[in-house]
Amino acid sequence: MIVKIPATAAGIEAIEEATYLGISINATVSFTVSQAVLVAEAVERGLRRREVDGKDTVNMGPVCTIMVDRLDDWLKVVADKLGILTNPGYLEWAGVAVFKKAYGIFSERGYRTRLLSAAFRNHFHWSELVGGDVVISPPHAWQVRINASDIPVESLIDRPVDPAIVADLTKRFAEFRKAYDEGGLSREGFDSYGPTLRTLRQFMRACNELSALVRDVITPDPDVAPAV
Repeated sequence: MIVKIPATAAGIEAIEEATYLGISINATVSFTVSQAVLVAEAVERGLRRREVDGKDTVNMGPVCTIMVDRLDDWLKVVADKLGILTNPGYLEWAGVAVFKKAYGIFSERGYRTRLLSAAFRNHFHWSELVGGDVVISPPHAWQVRINASDIPVESLIDRPVDPAIVADLTKRFAEFRKAYDEGGLSREGFDSYGPTLRTLRQFMRACNELSALVRDVITPDPDVAPAV
C-alpha cells in the first residue's frame, strides 16, 4: 500500500515522519524539481532514521509524482494571462523537461524514491520517459492508444529536451524557471504555486461533488424523486 501525501510545505514534514513509520508514500500535487528533490531528501531522512533504529526498509517503495501536463496547462494559462507568445509546441515539453531534470538529479544522488509520471495529455509523457527506473501509469484510454500506435519504443529518458525549447521557456516564463531550477521554489512557496492551487481546488471540487452524490443517495430530494 502506498499513501498519497501532497508535496506542500506541511507535506514534506509529513513525508519524512510517515517514511520513518514504515509507510511507503506517493508524493502528489508535485510539479517542480524543487518539490521532487525535497521529497526525496525527506524520504532519505525517514529511511535513515529507520535504519539507525534497526527497522526494515527493504520492502518500502516510495515514489514522487510529477504531474507533467498540469505544469504544461499552467504555462498555457500564464501565456494567455500575460500575453506571452511562443511556439505552442514548446509548451508541450515543459513537464517532460522538469521530469528529465529531476530524474538526472535522482540518479546522480542515488535517492531511493522513484519518480512517477502523471497527468497524461500527449505521448511524450510516456515515450520520452522510456528507459528510466520510473513509474508510468497511463489511464486505460491512453494505454489502448499507446498499444495501437506505431511510436517506436526506445530509451529516451537520458536524451535531454531540445536546449532551444528549454532556453525559450526559461526566457519567457518565470513560472517555468520556478519549476525547472532546483532552487526555483522554496518549501514555503510550494503551497502558493499556480499548479498547486489549481490542483487542490479541483480536488476540493471533486470532494464536494462526491459529498453531494452521497447526500442524494442517503437523503433523496423529495422535490425530484418520483411520487410513490
